Amino acid sequence: MPEYRIFDLAMRMQASAEGVTKREVMEKFGVSKRTAERMIEKVGIVFTQIEDFTVDGKEKHWRLPSGMVNRFISVDAQELAELEIAIKHAEHNNMSRQVDILKRLYLKISNLQKGNLKRKTATDLEALIEAEGFALRPGPRPQVAPAVLEKLREAMLKCCQVDLHYVSRTYGSESVQPVCPYGFLYGNRRHYLVAFNLNEQVNAFRLFSLSNIKNVTLTQTPFERDEGFSLQAYAERSFGVYQEEKAYNVVWKFSPKAAVDAREFMFHPTQIFEELEDGSLIVRLCASGRLEMDWHLYTWGDEVEDLTRYE
Repeated sequence: MPEYRIFDLAMRMQASAEGVTKREVMEKFGVSKRTAERMIEKVGIVFTQIEDFTVDGKEKHWRLPSGMVNRFISVDAQELAELEIAIKHAEHNNMSRQVDILKRLYLKISNLQKGNLKRKTATDLEALIEAEGFALRPGPRPQVAPAVLEKLREAMLKCCQVDLHYVSRTYGSESVQPVCPYGFLYGNRRHYLVAFNLNEQVNAFRLFSLSNIKNVTLTQTPFERDEGFSLQAYAERSFGVYQEEKAYNVVWKFSPKAAVDAREFMFHPTQIFEELEDGSLIVRLCASGRLEMDWHLYTWGDEVEDLTRYE
């Protein structure tokens, strides 16, 4: 068992007030029950202050008191480089609130480093950032008002309904839409709010382009989140971000020339590959968002054939 995995487990035991269970260790590290038991035992050997207890008389939990692991924690240049790249990505997409939070996190982590390590990390970090070649893509980007995001996040935390002052992308008309906000989906071209539209003519989950929300009015009316709704599952219904009611059983045939590259793509979580004798590749998936699929296929030129039956 690699030492870093034991240390990762120790950090998780300290980070959570409820500690971790054997089942959680198995799921997180992808190990068997016996291996999970050995990992917990090894943490206990290194950190004798380990505590074990049960919650509601059910599963056994293990945790470490605050500060036990801290002196062993260090941050390397690669981890800081990933954080800096995340900051640049957020800046590029006008995600001002995330930029502020990530920068504060970066500053806190940097200040926790010791002198000699800090100097070495700074040198390595500069080299890594340059090697990553992170470049911001040119072209238009959606402009989202920070006040809109702040109010929506407040409403999500409080689980209160809001009135969206929304400008239709199709007609340009402004309307007030009563909604229950659930979360955000960030796309390549546009970012969206996922919300349950309370309008009697809709009464369903819908996407609202964040750049088209001109104002948000918080109400005093609470709402109860639908426990059966998964933001991840909702996003995976579509090929891109934009949602349609109809999903298609898509079939694409890539030429032998393009098949090499196509095999490396994650087109959609439902995708299935089929290799043909002539070297071409059949890709099957089920998703909505035909327009976004057409845009993507266009980038492959004549090397792909769409065999989907659109009915």
